[in-house]
Amino acid sequence: MKAAILEKYDKNGRQLVIKDLPMPEMGKNEVLIRVSTTGVNPLDNMIVRGEVKLIVPYPMPLVMGNELVGIVEKVGASVTRFKIGDRVYGRMPLARIGCFAEYAAVDENALAQVPDYLSDEEAAAVPLTALTALQALELMQTHEGDTIFISGGTGSFGAMAIPIAKSQGLTVITNGNAAGRDRVMSLGADRFIDYKQEDYAQVLKEMDGVIDTLGDRELPKEFGILKQGGHLVSLRGMPNGGFAQRMQMPWFKRMLFSIAGKKYDNMAAKNGQHYHFIFVHEDGAGLQRVSELFAEQQIKPSVDKVFTLSEVNEALQKVAAGGSNGKTVLKI
Repeated sequence: MKAAILEKYDKNGRQLVIKDLPMPEMGKNEVLIRVSTTGVNPLDNMIVRGEVKLIVPYPMPLVMGNELVGIVEKVGASVTRFKIGDRVYGRMPLARIGCFAEYAAVDENALAQVPDYLSDEEAAAVPLTALTALQALELMQTHEGDTIFISGGTGSFGAMAIPIAKSQGLTVITNGNAAGRDRVMSLGADRFIDYKQEDYAQVLKEMDGVIDTLGDRELPKEFGILKQGGHLVSLRGMPNGGFAQRMQMPWFKRMLFSIAGKKYDNMAAKNGQHYHFIFVHEDGAGLQRVSELFAEQQIKPSVDKVFTLSEVNEALQKVAAGGSNGKTVLKI
């Protein structure tokens, strides 16, 4: 089978190489998937640059790719949730990514059925981003009626997070470029702030929770709008000791990340707030709940551009450049 391989970490963004590999070996709890499409994410570029090797130390060479859509071709001896011919999607298990390839062996507990109304290209936009949103909301410990702020909600993350948050009875406020206002409001946002016209830090206060998608430069402002005791979940800040503990990392990594995230933990502690860093993990059951919600509301993810496997480096460069109007997808 053909696959896109990372041969060595490179902080400047090494080119992936297309190679022919043997078919992946399948465990008793795994299914063999003929991959149709895969999502391309900032995470993929972070892996190439070696930015997550302290979190997940992948051996080289590495078949790249974190989320997939495809058809089940074989099932392991202990598999009960899927059968041959099922159309499935999922976030690859953290310890075993590798779906920039024609085939992938995946643990059944990382997968869910694709809603029938979604095309393969649309479905490739869902797993990683939707699970990030679901897991972020769990960390925030929100309750029905709470109000949350999602920074930069006009992007692909907001498209997943807003309807999931609304399904939990939350009031959702977000900001972004005015061009995305109508789409964000159609997804259920209760208030939209045009960042060119208003500074959210001047007009919001006492948020029950904040999801940060922008990182270091925005975190002080985001803590400023969070209520005492509130929770801030960051997709772009630094990992901290709490993250290392949740990930069941060894003691030396817990110590390292406690030091790395101390700045944000201290920022939160000033007002009795809580800081969380998230690195999304596989969760087939959670993704199945997302599938049911999306099917009920007929939510259509936005796809920006579709590349072929041989164009994987162009796809990664597009994601790295930013400014997309939806998901970048590889059609395998």
